Amino acid sequence: MRIIQIIPSISLVYGGPSQMVLELSAALASQGIDVTIITTDSNGDIGQPPLDVPLNQPIKQNGYQIIYFRCSPFRRYKFSLSLLQWLNENIEQFDLAHIHALFSPVTTFAATIARYHKLPYIIRPCGMLDPADLQKKKFLKQIYAALLERPNLAGAAAIHFTSKQEAKISERFGLESTGKMPVPQDFVPQDSTGKMSVPQDFVPQDSTGKMPVPQDFLSQDLVIPLGVTADFSPEILRNSEIPIILFMSRIEPKKGLDLLIPALESVLADGIIFHFILAGSNPQNADYETKIKQQIQNSSLGKFTTITGFVSGDAKVALWRKADLFVLPSYYENFGIAVAEAMAAGVPVAISDRVHISDDIQQAEAGWVAPLEVGAIASTIKSALLAPQERQRRGLNAQAYAKKHYNWEAIAQQTIEAYQHILASIN
Repeated sequence: MRIIQIIPSISLVYGGPSQMVLELSAALASQGIDVTIITTDSNGDIGQPPLDVPLNQPIKQNGYQIIYFRCSPFRRYKFSLSLLQWLNENIEQFDLAHIHALFSPVTTFAATIARYHKLPYIIRPCGMLDPADLQKKKFLKQIYAALLERPNLAGAAAIHFTSKQEAKISERFGLESTGKMPVPQDFVPQDSTGKMSVPQDFVPQDSTGKMPVPQDFLSQDLVIPLGVTADFSPEILRNSEIPIILFMSRIEPKKGLDLLIPALESVLADGIIFHFILAGSNPQNADYETKIKQQIQNSSLGKFTTITGFVSGDAKVALWRKADLFVLPSYYENFGIAVAEAMAAGVPVAISDRVHISDDIQQAEAGWVAPLEVGAIASTIKSALLAPQERQRRGLNAQAYAKKHYNWEAIAQQTIEAYQHILASIN
């Protein structure tokens, strides 16, 4: 099976969606899938210099190959004419395309090319169909969606969501889903021999047996989570005299720092002492990052806070080892990879109910979930800080859940089953 993964850019500053594509591709390759990634030489964030990589030639790494193309002529929008030309000329080499992102010219026209060549494709919206995210540049997105993304979504073999809640709330622009893709494995329909059977009407076919792609074709929902590479500190016992609260994410308005800071101030006002570590940055919105730092430094929280900036590698692992509680009161989060990383490190989490894996965390008793308001967030953090044994228990639950559900081997297997199901449906 030959799969092509398409993503607008690979960021070396922040992993995010691009890091997920690299790790998924390595996991797929380890299970025998032939994977090619195509992307631009943009370094993800505005203001970052282009990646110093060979262009227009395959680079082999971790079992797959990646091809970078010049981001040109519209660098701001991560457009690449040469990437699209290459795709149009080479698309028949592949069995299926997995496209990551919406509202990007590269992925938009890649889906159009796939549809023209009748190559089945999956779209992963990366949270961009969340109603809250669609409020950003709302008018432009409405036009873009009506003209370009709606036909792409309609023609997709599946839409890949990373949580059930993301699938539930995502905007479909008037399209409806015909059902759920059979993931995990026990949802796959089987015949009496135990082999996977595929209903003839699962994907409409024409008289030649090939998949027509009318504009009103209804895509399936495919729900597969993101993964984390490993647990960083297996079953570590945390006995800090002063508990450490960690925020590690991009510093941007959607992360709920405007609620977290007054909530932490409230906890301090109740006489509960802790140390807060703010880890992260935001090259795309330096003004907001500066505003948050100044707000902390000018508040009662200032002398209890360490601001590290962006961290990676050993420095990042060291923070996971220190942390007694991870906090992320986001306004919306289609998955929350930092939450999964915290769980893998055995750190209990305190998150908002707008992080879309919050139901899983509640059921697994892997942390605490609060409504999106200052009082509730403060109360939740206070409860966690006053119960060290409960933090330990929930941290171990979090780690066990992450090992089972967020490991790349299991995620690759689910993804391969989905690929096979789509291809079997067409052929």
